[in-house]
Amino acid sequence: MRIHSLQHVPFEDIGSLIQDVKASGHSLTTTHWYKGDSAPELESFDLLVVMGGPMGVYDDDIYPWLAPEKEFIAKAIAAGKKVMGICLGAQLIACVLGAQVTRNVYREIGWFPLEICADASSHPVAKILAECKYVFHWHGDTFAIPPQAQLLASSKACANQAYVIDNQVYGFQFHLETTEQSAAALIKNCAEDLDKSTYVQSAEEIMKDKENFIAINKAMSAVFNQLLK
Repeated sequence: MRIHSLQHVPFEDIGSLIQDVKASGHSLTTTHWYKGDSAPELESFDLLVVMGGPMGVYDDDIYPWLAPEKEFIAKAIAAGKKVMGICLGAQLIACVLGAQVTRNVYREIGWFPLEICADASSHPVAKILAECKYVFHWHGDTFAIPPQAQLLASSKACANQAYVIDNQVYGFQFHLETTEQSAAALIKNCAEDLDKSTYVQSAEEIMKDKENFIAINKAMSAVFNQLLK
């Protein structure tokens, strides 16, 4: 499979997914929007992975590449490409599908559990997520669920955490791909977000348990394998 990622800042790449791509023998290309890259031709990839970033989906005036990126994501979905969005990526997908993206009541940063929606408990990805004691969060915004999507999971801090459309499109507000290295990069580059509010952990709390990273990266591998089906 030919995989293409959309990256918004240098410190938020596909993380542990790179190992899954390499192990499976698939190809990987990336559009670095912050470098001035252009979107690829739709015919050049099969799976699109839209990554996170500190900007908001409506910050087109600050980041002029957001408008063409949203157009590109919409075209990829309409063309039947498989698309997975993580954090900002999930918000961008929701936006192009007609759902609102707004400031969440709480900033959510660190390791917090998910609550799997009862009517989604039999979904293969929901089963994967149910195995995670915690997932990693770093966000202040939230998405509404697109009208054609199914909600898979919530958390105490944020009602909408994951959605799916027909095993073609997935949106995850949280991160399964985060490694120790990428978490450290987030802490370095976005330290101002660690404001000690209700659902914001300290840098020390985020980094103290290596097993958390191992567990979410295992779940990321399982989600990736589901996307390949």
